Amino acid sequence: MKYILIFLFNLILLNAADDFTNIYTKAQSYEKEGNYKEAMLLYKKAADAKISKEDKYIIDLSNNEEHKVQTFTKMKSDFYKNYIDKTNDKETNSNLKQMITGDFGLYPYKKNYLLPTTYDLNKTSDRDAFETSFQISIEKPILYDFFNLSESISAAYTQKSFWQTSSNSSPFRESNYKPEVFVQFPYEKSSTLKGLKIALMHESNGRNDEDSRSWNRIYLESYLQLSELFVIPRIWYRIPEKSEDDDNPDIDKYYGYGDLNLLYAYKKHNFELMLRNNMRLNSQNKGAAELNWTFPLPEFLSTPNSYGFLQIFSGYGNSLIDYDRESHKIGLGIAFSR
Repeated sequence: MKYILIFLFNLILLNAADDFTNIYTKAQSYEKEGNYKEAMLLYKKAADAKISKEDKYIIDLSNNEEHKVQTFTKMKSDFYKNYIDKTNDKETNSNLKQMITGDFGLYPYKKNYLLPTTYDLNKTSDRDAFETSFQISIEKPILYDFFNLSESISAAYTQKSFWQTSSNSSPFRESNYKPEVFVQFPYEKSSTLKGLKIALMHESNGRNDEDSRSWNRIYLESYLQLSELFVIPRIWYRIPEKSEDDDNPDIDKYYGYGDLNLLYAYKKHNFELMLRNNMRLNSQNKGAAELNWTFPLPEFLSTPNSYGFLQIFSGYGNSLIDYDRESHKIGLGIAFSR
């Protein structure tokens, strides 16, 4: 099953239609029909889709007379235009431009961060308590409004790694890989419920034999807003595997069947709390909590989309290899997206 999911994930990425193209094409059809109002709204949406999240931040600054900032995308585009020799073939030139500008329509998904130092209060003999942890998470939009519900379809990839930088030879202790495909639906009929998400996710640690861990889930997530507080409950269903292929048959006893995320924005600070529990009201009760705090860096260290980052984790499942092991960790570093 996991190989099918990975193949599907790669196939979608390779054949995905660009979100910008879909919106722009629909706007053109409205314009041809004489529906100029809808066409202009979609042209504006297409322009927003073409600008990266980072560029939007820089453009907002450049609207202020005190900040004349050139976007990074435009800088690369100007480099291609002014310094790269062109060929006589349009398709080759388009290929060269994409390579130079790096415009592949990828966006941050989950938080991207680097924690140079983390410390586990539960010291164990098979690892050092001090290690480095980082996460890389990207999203590729695929389709927009395919079902005429203003929905978006995307593929995403998240990798979280644990690096024993304080040990001899500094080996990577564990890496967890999470490709997923999902559909998000905005919801306009409620002042509280903002949207729904349905996803298919694979998660594994890429290891063999007794150290192998993997599972596949379908999950449903909703987004509720109460002023500056966002409440994001999620429930999942584990896709069954054959017993001989199941690396972790009891993982539900530790992860349960869902989690709850609370996000609170206060000025330039973001606080996120993840709560997870197996809902067993007896001696077998297991759970986890993770607190993430992103805060502005001192001015001499500050760059766009970089924040100080504090992470505290307590419970089971900090990584897949530790799904049945309790840990209490604290880490400090930098987040590159929120």
